[in-house]
Amino acid sequence: MPAALRRRREYAGPVLFSYGFRPFFLGGALWAALSVLLWLPQYFGELSLPTAFTPLDWHIHEMLYGYVAAIFTGFLLTAIPNWTGRFPVNGLPLAALAALWLAGRVAVAGSAIWGAELAAVIDVAFLAALAVLAAREIAAGRNWRNLRVLIMLGVLIAGNVVFHAEAIRRGSADYGIRIGIAAAIGLIMLIGGRIVPSFTHNWLVRNNPGRLPRPFSRFDAVALGVSALALAIWIAMPRQIVSGTVLMIAGLLQAARLARWAGDRTFADRLVLILHVGYAFEWPISAGLHAWTVGAVGLMTLAVMTRASLGHTGHKLAASLPTQLTYLCVVVAALARVLAAFEPSSALFHVATFAWVLGFGGFAVIFGPVLLGRSSVRTERS
Repeated sequence: MPAALRRRREYAGPVLFSYGFRPFFLGGALWAALSVLLWLPQYFGELSLPTAFTPLDWHIHEMLYGYVAAIFTGFLLTAIPNWTGRFPVNGLPLAALAALWLAGRVAVAGSAIWGAELAAVIDVAFLAALAVLAAREIAAGRNWRNLRVLIMLGVLIAGNVVFHAEAIRRGSADYGIRIGIAAAIGLIMLIGGRIVPSFTHNWLVRNNPGRLPRPFSRFDAVALGVSALALAIWIAMPRQIVSGTVLMIAGLLQAARLARWAGDRTFADRLVLILHVGYAFEWPISAGLHAWTVGAVGLMTLAVMTRASLGHTGHKLAASLPTQLTYLCVVVAALARVLAAFEPSSALFHVATFAWVLGFGGFAVIFGPVLLGRSSVRTERS
């Protein structure tokens, strides 16, 4: 058991604010489902929100800087105590951070009423507060090697600032969208590249001895470096041949990286297998952005949410049938949305939307009692 839990203070407040994953996984999942439910009628011109963003920009912003930011926050605040041996952030500071995230969602949704500039300040303040809090904890624990996660958080903050600035000055976002997507994919490469082989190794050693994931090597470093370069070029020159070429090279390197992690030996454990499936959506660049956003980001975040929620509340690390159905829903959503990019169809849009809502709404229904209830705490090192 990590030192943070051996030394954990007695916490007498609401269970929801006892650990970072609880409010942000639950709130993030609910917002992932609700915001997409609100997006579909906007897309078909049946609903108009009082936001200063265009409907498409609102949808993209709330997926990247609303949903993804919430899940990343839940992961980060849960992982930092394991990294540093310090107490988890809980109680009033955690509740205040969650309230600031929620205020950002309200501010952006109603920014046409109280002003885009004020909404931008409130929205950006959340990620800025998270950065200050995370930097303080990592520095206090002298855990310098995990500062690289803060670099990706800084990219996400920069993307949000650019997104708001572009929307205010030009009426629509451009660079802010690509920076946000690149930050999300970068986080998956960085964090996923750490937890996928680690959890796979642990499960295989216990349950299926034999070939194990390759340890991090120079090849992984090259794959990460080329991928980071490819994303940077894509942000700056998204329509140039060089961008597509480097992205394809990076995609192939990431595919090779994934193949080294022995995912083909994990079919018996859906909780491990889904991590590999989610990571696999990172590399088929030709399938369009929704392979990244709905596939890689959606599946990887759902996989991390389910695993962390079980592991940190004392439950058995196994994906129940209802949990597996949430995975299937998000896979269907990703495939339908990718197909819709090639063959626009209202039927495909509806399938993608409702499959996504069932996936994340299902998570909220299944894991809501776990995240809100009191249970013994057992963790797996992140």
